[in-house]
Amino acid sequence: MARNSLLQLSQVSLGFGGAPLFDGLDLVVHQGDRVALVGRNGSGKSTLMKVMAGLVEPDSGARTLSPGTTTGYMEQDPDFTGFATLGDFAAHGLEIGEDWKVDREAEGLGFDPALATDKASGGERRRAALAKLLAAEPELMLLDEPTNHLDITAIRWLEARLAETRAAFVLISHDRAFLTALTRATLWVDRGQVRRAEEGFATFEAWRDKTWEEEDAARHKLDRKIKAEARWAVEGISARRKRNQGRVRALGDLRAERSAMIRRQGTAAMALEAGSSSGKRVIEAEGIGKSHGDRVILRDFSLRVLRGDRIAVVGPNGAGKTTLLRLLLGLDAPDTGTVKLGTNLDVALFDQARAQLNPDASLWDNLVDDPDMRVSGQADHVMVRGTPRHVVGYLKDFLFDDGQVRAPVRSLSGGERARLLLARLMARNSNLLVLDEPTNDLDVETLDLLQDLLSDYAGTVLLVSHDRDFIDRVATATVVLEGDGRATVYAGGWSDMIAQRGDMPFGGAGDVPTAKPTAKATAKPAARAKPDALSFTERHRLETLPEVMGQLEDDIGRLSDLLADPELFTRAPEKFRKATAALAQRQAALSAAEEEWLALAERADG
Repeated sequence: MARNSLLQLSQVSLGFGGAPLFDGLDLVVHQGDRVALVGRNGSGKSTLMKVMAGLVEPDSGARTLSPGTTTGYMEQDPDFTGFATLGDFAAHGLEIGEDWKVDREAEGLGFDPALATDKASGGERRRAALAKLLAAEPELMLLDEPTNHLDITAIRWLEARLAETRAAFVLISHDRAFLTALTRATLWVDRGQVRRAEEGFATFEAWRDKTWEEEDAARHKLDRKIKAEARWAVEGISARRKRNQGRVRALGDLRAERSAMIRRQGTAAMALEAGSSSGKRVIEAEGIGKSHGDRVILRDFSLRVLRGDRIAVVGPNGAGKTTLLRLLLGLDAPDTGTVKLGTNLDVALFDQARAQLNPDASLWDNLVDDPDMRVSGQADHVMVRGTPRHVVGYLKDFLFDDGQVRAPVRSLSGGERARLLLARLMARNSNLLVLDEPTNDLDVETLDLLQDLLSDYAGTVLLVSHDRDFIDRVATATVVLEGDGRATVYAGGWSDMIAQRGDMPFGGAGDVPTAKPTAKATAKPAARAKPDALSFTERHRLETLPEVMGQLEDDIGRLSDLLADPELFTRAPEKFRKATAALAQRQAALSAAEEEWLALAERADG
């Protein structure tokens, strides 16, 4: 059945003073589309999404929005000027009486709408931007890295929220499980082209590899043809005085075609080597406990980490993941119990906040000023696993070009900053890697390479991540922090942990299937409760509707009292008009809320 188009880009070209980012781009988003927008870091995904949102004007071409279509764009760096609280920002543009929608989204995303904007962290601001988009309920949602700064609980909530929406959406995300669960089509930005496949992200890698194989075969065939024609041209000189000029011109055309082929960017030449071997027992924690004031972080927790283990730590934001890492590394002392570190440990840390990078210094200076990388007497070299390397050559291994070497770190994208931090991390030998959210902002190919490096790494890995697919691929054991001091160790990754538990951690009410569920993960427990007739969002709505209706009734009472003044119309006609309109709106909203509550209550009762 034909679907109506919501958004169309026609012959769009865009450049920023250099080579065009896009040239002659055509793209259509239809009603009900659920699209993954993928591509390498720096390929132009975010720029394309801003063109789709109407925030960036192309150099040529047209953006056409179907009449009456509403769109919403999740801003990466929203402007909170003029808004006192996160809730004020998120509710801006909503109809009177619809503030409950912000509260609904805020509860699932895990932020406080009453928090002052000047007190909010970057992550809380981004959650508010996401809540603003969801509460507005546009027909087309454009979401750029919506899972960044979300914990697993919030990511699963967002999956359920998007799975049940009727709106079309386009997603940029590094989270494989998230994309696989939600998308039905894929837009691939690659060297200025945008290809579309009518299949979700689950098939993307196979499609990409097949496309590249076909490119390589065509390039090889063209190279052979050019070689044969070039040989004819040279031999023809001695064979006859007058050559076939048409054939010579055709050879020139072949060479021009070959030159126009844009070579694919290679993968980062990253390498990860363990230094001298640590002792077999890396960390021994026995009965440790930790509290911050009245809040219990850990209670009677024990863990043995052996050489070669990959331990993932998961839990909601604020559950104590960083505290646990600091206890295991001996940086903080437990209130109870003991932590013993093994011998000959050489720790390397990947910091989620990228605090190890100086944003005002250049990429060059961030490497040469690192005491662990400095080479005595050679200001243009860095020490890489015991061998001096030129700074520019080493940065090229991580896909940085000559023009970026002297640029400040603040000019880099999130993915580029992650690659720079990996460059520092991987320059040193280590036998204990501590990785705090290493997957944020990395493209699929770099993630693949990082996973391979960790699999081959001879040392030990402690990993904090909200990326379920990454945990499945890397972890040999998973520590689940569920709050109230409870922590449990499970063998394997995320899917293995779910299979062993038989339910979701953190009080979850269900999950969207991940990309590659294991046999264990798909096995059902012997006895299961009757499925809930309502979704998570519907259950939350049923619980909060009485409060919404009470607020509407209070508003109606106040407005009725105001309008009972017989002189109001004469004294303040504009106030009378606004109060009359507001009363009618709230009465309609109350009627709709009552009907909605009755329908939900009926379904909940079965």
